[in-house]
Amino acid sequence: MDEVLICKDLRKKFGSRPAVDGISFAVKKGQCYGLLGPNGAGKTTTISMACGLMEKDSGEVIVDGKKLLHTSTAEKMAIGYVPQDLALYPELSVADNIRFFGRLYGIESKELSKRIDSVLELVGLNDRKNDRVGTFSGGMKRRANIAVGLVHSPLLLVLDEPTVGVDPQSRNAILEAVQNLIADGLAVLYTTHYMEEAERLCHLIGIVDSGKLIAEGTKHSLVGAVNSSKRIKIRFDEFNASYVKIFDEISFVDYVEQKANEIEIILNNDNIQIADIFKNVGEISSAIISAEIVEPNLESVFLSLTGKELRD
Repeated sequence: MDEVLICKDLRKKFGSRPAVDGISFAVKKGQCYGLLGPNGAGKTTTISMACGLMEKDSGEVIVDGKKLLHTSTAEKMAIGYVPQDLALYPELSVADNIRFFGRLYGIESKELSKRIDSVLELVGLNDRKNDRVGTFSGGMKRRANIAVGLVHSPLLLVLDEPTVGVDPQSRNAILEAVQNLIADGLAVLYTTHYMEEAERLCHLIGIVDSGKLIAEGTKHSLVGAVNSSKRIKIRFDEFNASYVKIFDEISFVDYVEQKANEIEIILNNDNIQIADIFKNVGEISSAIISAEIVEPNLESVFLSLTGKELRD
């Protein structure tokens, strides 16, 4: 079967609060599935259940055609999980870190040495294989963390916010490595706070909010389905907080967001032109430097669906 991971109607409560409320999705071979949502949306809880690290209240997880239980071993072996928090020993070299985890998977020494070189080459750390992880930058540690998650040659790689706090060079190295893995047929489940990463890597995107999967599709299908309304960016010479209220009271404006000396608005009428906006803001029109239509993207899709920035 093409589906390496199938999650059906996953549910999890903490006390009386539903953290995950009926989420279903699937990840195929050679596909990257992006799970996007603001903080507290339920992403990490979802992938913890998908990896068998957390007991679900109800629902089903199938890995490589077999049902995954909390006590499963073989099915968990098919997953490489790279958590947000680094799972590395700082006093060991990166090679010894990978060797330690490889031994836990039962990989024999000769084969393990080959795999260590292979995964370090993939993440661009082969020349630092004997250096202590404690001497690495944050980005290099993230790359080493991914190498550990790949040492047992999993069918599915789960990456939970793998580029948080990394330098641009390491971030690009991580994204290139993930792209190469997908091209080689690996299934990838990817959570991120960066829309540009989702646009670059993900074949399918699921948007999670308040524990529910509220939208799913390709980037183009999501943009096409959600963004029928215009989004306008308006830049001012000098910004005044009262401008937000003025725009918010215009009948054809659905949403107003301030960014420094700019305001972005979403219109509820696709026939409205930029000239109509100037007519409705009175005297403050003289403070406007420019107004332009913003082409729809995943960021605007997310904002339209949740009313939040992805990093909220």
